[in-house]
Amino acid sequence: MSHVVIIGCGVVGAAIAYELSKVNGLRITVVDQQPPALASTGAALGVLMGIISQKTKGKAWQMRQTSILGYETLIPELETLTDRKIGYNRQGILMLLPEPSMSSLEKEDGGISEWEKLQEIRQSQGFSLEIWDTDKLKQVCPHVNNDQIVGAVYSPCDRQVDPTSLTLALIDAAKHNGVDFKFGVPVLGIEPQPLSPSQERDSEKYCNQLQTPEGKMTADWFVVAAGLGSSLLSAQLKQMVDIRPVLGQALCVRLGHCLGNPDFQPVITGDDVHIVPVGGGDYWIGATVEFPTNKKDEVIADKELLELVRKQAIAFCPDLATATTIRTWSGLRPRPEGRPAPVIGKLPGYSNILLATGHYRNGVLLAPATAYAIREMIIAN
Repeated sequence: MSHVVIIGCGVVGAAIAYELSKVNGLRITVVDQQPPALASTGAALGVLMGIISQKTKGKAWQMRQTSILGYETLIPELETLTDRKIGYNRQGILMLLPEPSMSSLEKEDGGISEWEKLQEIRQSQGFSLEIWDTDKLKQVCPHVNNDQIVGAVYSPCDRQVDPTSLTLALIDAAKHNGVDFKFGVPVLGIEPQPLSPSQERDSEKYCNQLQTPEGKMTADWFVVAAGLGSSLLSAQLKQMVDIRPVLGQALCVRLGHCLGNPDFQPVITGDDVHIVPVGGGDYWIGATVEFPTNKKDEVIADKELLELVRKQAIAFCPDLATATTIRTWSGLRPRPEGRPAPVIGKLPGYSNILLATGHYRNGVLLAPATAYAIREMIIAN
């Protein structure tokens, strides 16, 4: 029986653990230095922008499509298996369209026409996108009231999921299938087997031991899903995977009643600001995008940027001006330096170390597709 050790238990690591737990002949252990669903996962809004994204081909689109379709069966599967309720909004995403700028008018390809092209592509792929004019927007969402908005794109097939309840359900389901989780256990290093000089030139290295404060752990496969921690582990193996932090801040506000129609509560997004209904008249609003300002990769949350996000949400939906802020939070997203996100595949030079990291702002969205990809890499060997 092959032993797979997964390092990291955010939503990506948990999704991989659950997916692999359904494969016969695998023993799976997950290790994380902290409790689950913290770090990037705990800070995420869980907005699954797949169909409404501008990705239309290649790996970037395939992963989105796989995940959006995968969630439709994964959520009920997990709820049945674990008896947990997962916050999952099936009412789609509504993207507000601002007045086109002069630069886009000059190009003659900005604004509505670009969305019409995407609408045709999605229709050919079997997905629906609706383009609304201002009359339709006012009729369906009268709470959206901004003169700068010239229309909207509604994606009924996109979703939003609560990242924490999802991750905890994935863990419970994986435990049900026999996965062993070790929380509060840091990974001190992964040790490659020594090779002769000729092997060093011609062969990939093979690692069979992971060092922890509790002792050594042997395995046939190691999956690094440690987000920002992936850089340190790869550096120890002399194959640096450069992952940098990008901070995001968000807030939860309490309005006490639903915006607009209580029976139609999609995620509203515009100008990279999301308004996420989470029930009971509460809404998540976010998120900022804050890059390090020094070489130490330190990011200090800027309260003024969070306030700008809140004001933008109010500009879209003026009723939010009367809402009370009941919580604010922030987290660091893992962004690969000098390469596209995410990083999925073998660690160069090593035959049995797989990377599933650096998802940046799409960890929740791409977790199912990442888990499928890792499963295929392991069962193909």
